[in-house]
Amino acid sequence: MRKATVMLLQEHFVSTGQNLFKRRSFVLLAFLPFMAYALTRGEPVEAFIGEVGGEAFEMAALALIVGGLLIRILTVGFAPAGTSGRNTHAQVAKQLNTTGFYSVTRNPLYLGNCMMYLGLVLTTQSLWLSVVMLLVLIIYYERIIAAEEAFLTEEFGTSYADWSAKTPAFLPRLNGWVPPALPFCWRTTLRREHPGIAGAILMLFVIELGQVYLGGDATHVEPVWYVLAALGLLLLVGTRLTVLRTRWLHRPGR
Repeated sequence: MRKATVMLLQEHFVSTGQNLFKRRSFVLLAFLPFMAYALTRGEPVEAFIGEVGGEAFEMAALALIVGGLLIRILTVGFAPAGTSGRNTHAQVAKQLNTTGFYSVTRNPLYLGNCMMYLGLVLTTQSLWLSVVMLLVLIIYYERIIAAEEAFLTEEFGTSYADWSAKTPAFLPRLNGWVPPALPFCWRTTLRREHPGIAGAILMLFVIELGQVYLGGDATHVEPVWYVLAALGLLLLVGTRLTVLRTRWLHRPGR
């Protein structure tokens, strides 16, 4: 009976994960109304621990965002074709990547996503919303990972089982690093990761606007934010047009 119950739970996780997989790029959108509300509450962390402490808190949140972006960039930049994609319609894996960040965690891209999402919510200085985001991310990606592991087990069999037995599912281990099998390709990184990089910049800009016009904790938006937002838009639109109209960012085997 217990074994049957476990199997039913696993099947439920996989089925739910398959549905969430198709929507995994939009998890933050559901939090936007709550983030807007949180911004109307001002900057509670800074009010509690002072201006210096508030700035340190925001720098820690920014470090979390940048760290998540770097993990994604360094994962995708070394990845071969058919791995680490942004596909949402169906699971795709032409080969099993076990080097680079994949040698210390089986899901480096999702780790990077979680760091970025949590960091963005933390910039609102809403601790309750950050806790909710963390809990949602745990449940959300647990289901998606379950679905992906079922697919990879069927696709690669023993090879995947051997790799997963020695590699953590999420939190990276501190030893056992295996250098990437391929050199870093910045064109592949730009082609695949420009939406995430530009999206993070634009979200930070929107949060800054919200802190000024909703929270009332500042009288104006610093000019540097408008420059960063313009660069983010240029990166997003320019790279997208390049991908659609040329093959300049495409590399064989990547």
